[in-house]
Amino acid sequence: MSRTLEYKGYNGSVLYSAEDKLLHGRIVGIRDAISYEGKDVKGLEKNFKAAVDEYLRFCVEEGKKPDTPFKGSFNVRLNPDLHKRAALYAEEHDLKLNSVVHEALKEFLAHTG
Repeated sequence: MSRTLEYKGYNGSVLYSAEDKLLHGRIVGIRDAISYEGKDVKGLEKNFKAAVDEYLRFCVEEGKKPDTPFKGSFNVRLNPDLHKRAALYAEEHDLKLNSVVHEALKEFLAHTG
């Protein structure tokens, strides 16, 4: 079961508002705030795709480059002790800190399904 939608390389969240009795979501992995909603799954999917298309059309009209989701770069905030341990591990094993974080994240996700 997936908790996200995918269209043209963009992913969108799927959430439910009991208060409004609506499904809603937003495009994830980009800085621009793009949201959509629907009364049912079919409507949510249709409105998600329309939101992506509208965003891309807006970018063309404005001469703006659309945000690229998941570029492969993000900031990680760690507590100082974990930062130190990772940096020392990298130093002792002749690795870059990015490589240590990359491998640790890859290993963690391989075990979480």
